[in-house]
Amino acid sequence: MTNLQRKRVVITGLGAITPIGNTLSQYWEGLLSGRNGIAPITFFNAEKHDCRFAGEVKGFDPHEYLDRKEAKRMDRFSQFGVCASLQAIADSKLIIDDLNAEQVGVMIGTGIGGLKVLEDQQTIYLDRGPSRCSPFMIPMMIGNMAAGLTAIQTGAKGPNSCTVTACAAGSNAVGEAFRLIQMGYAQAMICGGTEAAITPLGLAGFAAARALSTRNEDPERACRPFDRDRDGFVMGEGAGILILEELQYALSRGARIYAEIVGYAMTCDAYHMTSPVPGGAGAARAIQLALKDANITPDQVSYINAHGTSTKANDSTETTAIKTALGESAYQVAISSTKSMTGHLLGGSGGIEAVATALAVANDQIPPTINLENPDEDCDLDYVPNQSRAQKVDVALSNSFGFGGHNVTLVFKKYQ
Repeated sequence: MTNLQRKRVVITGLGAITPIGNTLSQYWEGLLSGRNGIAPITFFNAEKHDCRFAGEVKGFDPHEYLDRKEAKRMDRFSQFGVCASLQAIADSKLIIDDLNAEQVGVMIGTGIGGLKVLEDQQTIYLDRGPSRCSPFMIPMMIGNMAAGLTAIQTGAKGPNSCTVTACAAGSNAVGEAFRLIQMGYAQAMICGGTEAAITPLGLAGFAAARALSTRNEDPERACRPFDRDRDGFVMGEGAGILILEELQYALSRGARIYAEIVGYAMTCDAYHMTSPVPGGAGAARAIQLALKDANITPDQVSYINAHGTSTKANDSTETTAIKTALGESAYQVAISSTKSMTGHLLGGSGGIEAVATALAVANDQIPPTINLENPDEDCDLDYVPNQSRAQKVDVALSNSFGFGGHNVTLVFKKYQ
């Protein structure tokens, strides 16, 4: 299909449940003000863990959106995904009914899925025997259920799937939803990412891989992307959801448009289970291919929402990848890592970061990278340190990279 035949895709609704706010307005206000959502863990006793803090979602009540019976049969990651989807649909004012249900789809990614349910049921199995395990264990645990339950709640009968590409899952979900509309397979898509893996086992696993910060004495300053004193990422949880629509369909119903999605690309390092390839060749190629897909030149890029995990390997590698992909224009682009405030939502990160990128384009406001006090000498670009910035944002990128060597870049553009 040629570019002339491809349909234009716009963003008409946004939803967010995050460590810095459980509504879209709270999330955006939190980003611009540099609010920190990272604190000591309250969900369980983390005293024996090397890392004892995370970006927990606070004050979340699924019963604001779901009845008690429905909520009880969902793992927390599904609750986040469904509730953020309902937020986004309300924001878009999209009505799903018999006339359009088969043309509205769902694509929600997750990296891990229902880890809490799995842990709880394993305890029941060991303590009380196999006959006492819940019949809902499997449907609550499996990763596709956020997408499936969102369809059940909304009546969306179009394309439905779940991307499971580790920390790139949310961005892959947005990109694949974009492609489905672009190619004419759907008129609208509910898409993004969700995760709820702050559990004893989840925390222990990432700590054992030496991926987490251990700044237990100062958790609010632990997530410090691009800073020379960074010592690992901080786990977060939540969901970010976007409503994508084919342009003419959105215009026909008078929808408000935040931004247009114009490019998407994914590559693989084919190098290592957890480490990016030195030099970031795979990430650079994803950025280059996404720009080519969007027909955008490097000098047109205003802002990049970086993957920016606050790990030694990612931040310098991503910086090199941006330089490779954009050339001299890399030094003119504003870059920030919103993970500095939310922590790393794993499969949910691409969702909330796509939401943030769309809002940056819509509002000409760039969120900061907080805790950036002593820049790493290998990280020498403009990372918008500590204070948000009012700046024209015509074109923005969102990068996500995942274990297994997955690299994803999305391209957003001001609608006109």
